[in-house]
Amino acid sequence: MDDNEKYVLALHLISGIGAVTYRRLMSKFGTPEAVLKAPAEHLLNLPFLGETRASVIERGRAAALDKADEEIERAKKEGVEIIAYTEGRYPAPLRSIYDPPLVVYMRGKYAEEDAIAVGIVGTRRPSVYGMEAAERLAVQLVGRGFAVVSGLAQGIDTSAHKGALKGGGRTIAVFGSGMDIVYPKENEKLASTIVERGALITELPFGTPPSKESFPRRNRLISGLSLGVVVVEGKENSGALITARFASEQGREVFAVPGKIDDPRSRGPHLLIKQGAKLVEGVEDILEELGPVADFMKPKPQDEKGDEPKGEAENVKEAGTVSAKQSSKEQKKSTGKPLTGPERAILAMLSEDPVPVDEIIAETGLSPAEVASHLMVLEIRRLVRQLPGKQFVREAKSAEET
Repeated sequence: MDDNEKYVLALHLISGIGAVTYRRLMSKFGTPEAVLKAPAEHLLNLPFLGETRASVIERGRAAALDKADEEIERAKKEGVEIIAYTEGRYPAPLRSIYDPPLVVYMRGKYAEEDAIAVGIVGTRRPSVYGMEAAERLAVQLVGRGFAVVSGLAQGIDTSAHKGALKGGGRTIAVFGSGMDIVYPKENEKLASTIVERGALITELPFGTPPSKESFPRRNRLISGLSLGVVVVEGKENSGALITARFASEQGREVFAVPGKIDDPRSRGPHLLIKQGAKLVEGVEDILEELGPVADFMKPKPQDEKGDEPKGEAENVKEAGTVSAKQSSKEQKKSTGKPLTGPERAILAMLSEDPVPVDEIIAETGLSPAEVASHLMVLEIRRLVRQLPGKQFVREAKSAEET
């Protein structure tokens, strides 16, 4: 981390500073360093902070800077990356949620193609049916090129991660604890395997134990990293339904696997279905709802030489890692299908000046979920770029695509 990112980490370590407050502080002071060095009276005069939070920042900033140095040093020793919100390698899907973490701790690698992901969550005490359903869906999803996101908990989460690995795909596990505390402990071996084929992610500092407060906040990251979330078994008040609620609020799709009508673990998914969640019997139900992203990932037809089509995962990887040496014609070929009507309409709205996502939704008449899905495709194709604050600009080369 450079000095600026260390200052972001320090702000992250001060209680009460999230992404919304951070953006307001930046609009006032310009840089994280300026916030941490601002006179106390300047902080106290900010109405959006209030006296209490201003005092917390003023009293805690020296300790937060020392703690940031300790976190950075420990991360180096333990092979963990600390990635600030201001960095380009910060997981792109998290930027679009209302309150993304200012930093994420990561072990393993979050690859570009991991932006195409589906979350699978559910009860810690599943039935055999539930475990089999979660594993089967994960296998099917990675076979279509998706990554699978879950929370490494016992039960459905574990089955989802194992299914993704069994299918030869990638999976992301989000912790509700510090990176040095694998919870539950019996999943330590699974966590080590995930590091080789995906990533472990948390927003919590080293040494933070799992708690009732940390898991709901963890759940917003599971949904935030996903295009949609599938709930496989869970009671009406379960954490899985909290994740589904976050998904809905973030403009992600919500899916639910039905179960036995007399099983309490079916009540959560059945409630979601009554509220409009997509009923899932197989991966095709998920692909159908995700629309343009799923369509973009369909295998290419055989070429004139009769070569076999590439798998979906390879198509996405190729689309997202076009060599700078390729001509625009080769870039267009590597990304596969031509732009759809909605994609062209969104692209036509954009220029080098940032456009808020709310304006895109209003101008196109598309739903928030549709806009998010189309924008994700355009980002994968390197035609648009997202800026902080859910704003988008058009990449210079995109004129060649239209």
